[in-house]
Parts: sequence; C-alpha cells; structure tokens
Amino acid sequence: MTQPSLMSPDEIRHRFAAAMSAMYQSEVPQYTTLLELVEQVNRETLEANPALAERLTEADELTRLDVERHGAIRVGSAEELGMLRRLFAVMGMHPVGYYDLSEAGVPVHSTAFRPVDDAALARNPFRIFTSLLRLELVESETLRERAATILAARDIFTPGVRELITLAEQQGGLGDTEANRFVAEALETFRWHRDATVDLDTYEALHAEHRLIADVVCFRGPHINHLTPRTLDIDEAQRRMPAAGMNPKAVIEGPPRRDCPILLRQTSFKALEEPTRFQGERQGTHTARFGEIEQRGVALTAKGRGLYDRLLAASRKQTQGLDNTAHQRVLAEVFADFPDSEDALRQQELAFFEYRLTAAGRAAGRITESDLETLIEQGLVMAYPITYEDFLPVSAAGIFQSNLGGGDNEAYAGNANREAFEAALGAPVADELALYAERERASHDAVRQALAS
Repeated sequence: MTQPSLMSPDEIRHRFAAAMSAMYQSEVPQYTTLLELVEQVNRETLEANPALAERLTEADELTRLDVERHGAIRVGSAEELGMLRRLFAVMGMHPVGYYDLSEAGVPVHSTAFRPVDDAALARNPFRIFTSLLRLELVESETLRERAATILAARDIFTPGVRELITLAEQQGGLGDTEANRFVAEALETFRWHRDATVDLDTYEALHAEHRLIADVVCFRGPHINHLTPRTLDIDEAQRRMPAAGMNPKAVIEGPPRRDCPILLRQTSFKALEEPTRFQGERQGTHTARFGEIEQRGVALTAKGRGLYDRLLAASRKQTQGLDNTAHQRVLAEVFADFPDSEDALRQQELAFFEYRLTAAGRAAGRITESDLETLIEQGLVMAYPITYEDFLPVSAAGIFQSNLGGGDNEAYAGNANREAFEAALGAPVADELALYAERERASHDAVRQALAS
C-alpha cells in the first residue's frame, strides 16, 4: 500500500484554525459580531495610517492579520495535557513558556501551544493557551477527591483522533484525507456541551471553591472558551463594543497605548450565561465563554521585561478600581519611564528586532562595516520589531477573573511548579525569550554575511 504524500503541519493547523472559528461562530453568535468589529477597526486603521500598512507588509505581518487567532482551554489532568501536546504537535504547535497563574489567585498553571519558526508563524500563528487545573491547591480534601474521581472517568478525546495522532507519529505526518479526518475528530474535544457530567449540588460546591474549577471539572471536555482576533487599535475596538451589543470588561489589560506597542494588550466582552442541564434533570446556567480581542506589540528582552514588570507593579495600587479611561491615563503616566521609540528600544536593548537589508543594502556590493547602528543610519539595513507571540500571566488572570470570578486573589499565591507541569506535559516548554533572541541573532548574522560577500 502506497503511503499518502504528507501534508504540511502548517496546512493542517490552518484548516483546524478555520474549522474552530466556524464552530465557535455557530456556538457563540456574538463572536461573529466581534470579528466584524475588529475587521472594520483594522481596515480603518490601515487606511488612516499608510505607513503602518507598509511596515506590516514589509515585515510579513499583514497577510496573517485576518487569520490570526488564539484560543484558550483548561484541562483537568496530566493525561489530558500530555495527549493535547501530541495532538497539537500534528499541527506544528509546540509548548512555549510556563505561566503560573496561582500568583494571581487562579489555581492553574499554563503554557501556549504555537508554531515557533518564522515560516510557520507567517502561514498561520494559531495559538492555544492551555491551562492545567491544580487540584492540590484546592483546600477541601473532599472536593479534591470528588473532582479527581470525576476527571478520571472522562475521556476528552475521540477514539478517531487518538488513532490519527498515533498514525501521524508513526509515519511522520498525515495525508490530505487523513488531515481532514483529524481536523473533524480533534474539533470534538473543543466543542461546547450544555449537558454537565455532574449533578447541580456537585457543580455548586466546586463553583463555590472557584468558578474555574467548576468549569474544568463538570463538563465532557475543555470547551474552547474564547477565540481571539488581533486588532490594530484595541482602544477603538473597546470603545465600539457597547454599540455593537457587547458588554466589555472594565479595563484593557496590559501596557498602555503607545507609539511603539509592546507585548500584548487584551480585552473581552463579558462571559455569556448559558443554559445547562445537570444530572438529575435539573436546569441551571454556566458562565464560561467570552469574546476576547488583543493587540500585539514588540517582544521585550529580559531587560525590557524587567522594566515592564516593575512599572506594572508600581501602577497597580494607583489603578485599583478605576474605570478604563482613568486606568489608561494613570498607566500612561507610570509608563512614561519606558522608552517609546523603536530606536530607543533597540539601542537600549529593551526589545527584539529582526534585521534585513534594504534595497540600497542589496545593491551596495561588499561592505566591511559591521556595526548595525551605523548600517541602519546609512540606510543599508532596516530593523523590524519582532512581534510578541506569547502571553502575560497577570493579564491572563485578569481576563479569567473578569469572566469567571476570582474569589480570593491571594488564595493560591506563590505556588509555581514548572517541574510538575513539564512532567504532566511529557516534555519541556520552550523559553520564549530564547526563541526571540535566536531569531534576532540569525537575522543579524544573515545581514552581516550578505554584506560581506
């Protein structure tokens, strides 16, 4: 029997992301409204700022803008997390970063499954922020044991997807027909089911401990709880949400608006209250799924992240309880100490950049000069900000809490356990800073080699 020609993991990921988006639009009609709003804001932003459009095109960012999504799920056991790692690997998605959300009062730790190389990111930068419930942080032993028993009895994967994952591992990928079957089977893991797997009393007991625990434990699988499009102007998108029938969360998470966006800014419409049937034929509701949007900026170096973290910490007491307008004003004042030009970010080594020859550089012939700043001043080299592809634990926790409720935000503080997370995952997580540094270094080396030849 002839083995089918294998499909690129990037193409499988592209198909899966499109199928996930279509499914979520059918499940959450407001998500379609959100996509339309973001598309309109992006179009108007690009029309008003041709220079931005040109830079995004040059940096290979514009073509991915309309397909860019990130989703989020939460799973309950090490076995579930380990199988998800294998599932996402079929689509060229790898675990990047370790996030301890217990420091913000959420009893999970997380990673982001995403593509890691330039070509894969340009094709489709689909990401799934994946959190593992930490039952050891639940105070009640009775609830811990009950939750563990419930989780042990479920299988969030179809037999078909398990078979196809094994096949992909054995033959190094999937053929076209197999890939289509894989997408259909894998999608079932992320589908919403209104029938809970527990009775209402159990749900309410877990809900009282933390709403997120009830969300993870009480259903057939880790329903996708949001799919996030990327906007070029999150402030304008937030302003327009109420007129489009969406109730936005109180404040935009992350850094303030800047001339040179950094890291990640996020907001969402509030989670929907959805009818739910519990065992014993009792009716109730569950609040889980919401509509998030994000604006991405440049990835920061360790030095830049240190400055960002210090300024964010300094702003917290000053922004407590403020509405979004006041919150953003205070943030902007505090972040005045963070340089806001590409030249300053680059020269002070606060952010990562990719270097490319300009047309003049390509035509210049052999150049002995190797100092990048001199080459940039001479117009031979252009520096492009490297987009931040990852997440911020404090912002993620803020989104969780605004949509699920947080309980006591200090209840789980100081419990990072990367070693246990990686043991559950069955693999180490990649260091996102190392990935950005390697991309910058490789572009630097390529420019120097091209000019010297």
